[in-house]
Amino acid sequence: MQRLKPVAKPSKQRKMIYQAPSHIRNKLFSAPLSPSLRKSHGVRSLPVRSGDTVRIMRGDSKGFEGKVTRVDRRKYRIYVEGLTREKVDGTTIFVPIHPSKVMITKLNLDDKWRKKILERRKKTERKKPEIVEEKPPTEEIEEIEEVVPKKEKKKPKRRKKKRKVTEKPAKAEAKEEKTKKTRRKRKTKKKTEKETEKTEKTKPKTRRKTRKKAEGGT
Repeated sequence: MQRLKPVAKPSKQRKMIYQAPSHIRNKLFSAPLSPSLRKSHGVRSLPVRSGDTVRIMRGDSKGFEGKVTRVDRRKYRIYVEGLTREKVDGTTIFVPIHPSKVMITKLNLDDKWRKKILERRKKTERKKPEIVEEKPPTEEIEEIEEVVPKKEKKKPKRRKKKRKVTEKPAKAEAKEEKTKKTRRKRKTKKKTEKETEKTEKTKPKTRRKTRKKAEGGT
């Protein structure tokens, strides 16, 4: 039996739907059952067949109920009895509907194989274990709450932080005075150096006089 592999790409998913074989196309025609049928048969959904009565749940013809006349597996569409429209020529045509937009209200059980399918599916759903969540006892908790009164927690008062006034010590003041004095001395030294350089530049250069030795002992 041929099986379809699960595919993530949407383009490939569409391709798999339109190239699917007939036995897989039949599964894609499944529609939900009405709540009354769900209770009686114990099944949530079944593939639609011709002869089933169906109620339309979506679209312009919402709420319309009728019998399925034809099932088109090639186009994935259903044709319901009484749901028609007129063409421009004046001819009437059945309106095609997708099986997912439909709810089955009455099943056609003429086929014995369909009855067997329903019985088999009912058995499988019965075997499923029902998980019942245990609710915690509420009465005991209420009694305990009455006995033990809740203590109100008092919020501790925040103390305001006092700003400390930092007084400069005598040593720090003495250091600041020394630094100021040293800066003044440096400035004065630089000024004196600059003044001396200027005075040297302004003074004319004195030429040394060379004594000429007199010839002949004069």
